[in-house]
Amino acid sequence: MIFSKIEGQGKPFLIIHGFLGMSDNWKTLGSQFAENGFEVHLLDMRNHGRSFHSEEFNYEVMVEDVLEYCNINKLNDIILLGHSMGGKVAMQFACMYPDYISKLIIADIGPKYYAPHHQDILKGLSAVDFSLKPSRSEVDAILSSYITDFGTRQFLLKNLYWVEQGQLDYRFNLKVLTDTILEIGKALPDGMLFNKEVLFLRGSKSNYILDEDFDTINNSFPNNQIVTIFNAGHWLHAEQPKDFYDSVMDFLNKK
Repeated sequence: MIFSKIEGQGKPFLIIHGFLGMSDNWKTLGSQFAENGFEVHLLDMRNHGRSFHSEEFNYEVMVEDVLEYCNINKLNDIILLGHSMGGKVAMQFACMYPDYISKLIIADIGPKYYAPHHQDILKGLSAVDFSLKPSRSEVDAILSSYITDFGTRQFLLKNLYWVEQGQLDYRFNLKVLTDTILEIGKALPDGMLFNKEVLFLRGSKSNYILDEDFDTINNSFPNNQIVTIFNAGHWLHAEQPKDFYDSVMDFLNKK
């Protein structure tokens, strides 16, 4: 079963991170939601965080991982929030297993196909030779040759951990994630439909959900609300956490 961190009591609220992310990315917001009467489950998808590594990696198996998690933990009538890759998992899960869902929240991703765009990030991550036992600062220096954005590097460096004294490694399964990168951009399968309430949040500085994508969203999620978080890019929950939190709570409190 996939790894999770659980906090709070009340209605189950599952949060799924994005590509190369992990549950820790949602720790602060997760605690805020838990303080408001939710049992928050921060999930690590397979090949990410503290979850198991597997050669098989696509949206179909990730959806089944979430289903297994819900069944083992006897969760139903859940709130499901997913960001980026996690949003694709959440969309497909909701369409396939709508009876499990109370409300759905999708952060800065649409149902459409996305062309591969993580090449520089994956090249930078692959350029680190952990057999040389680099320090954190040395890993950052290598990544900076490929990834100029400081925030993106800090996000990726959260995945470093000490395997043993003096030996760092990544928590994610870099080889499999690199080999299966084409899976990440795949569109929601044809015919998928979810009629319950959905909140789509997009960053004003992000190009992941454009105005011309609204029709595609409406086709699969007719009962949707689209909210723009201003002065935020793709990592809108990290860049504007208060606005993100307020928008989610407004949606959840709406009768």
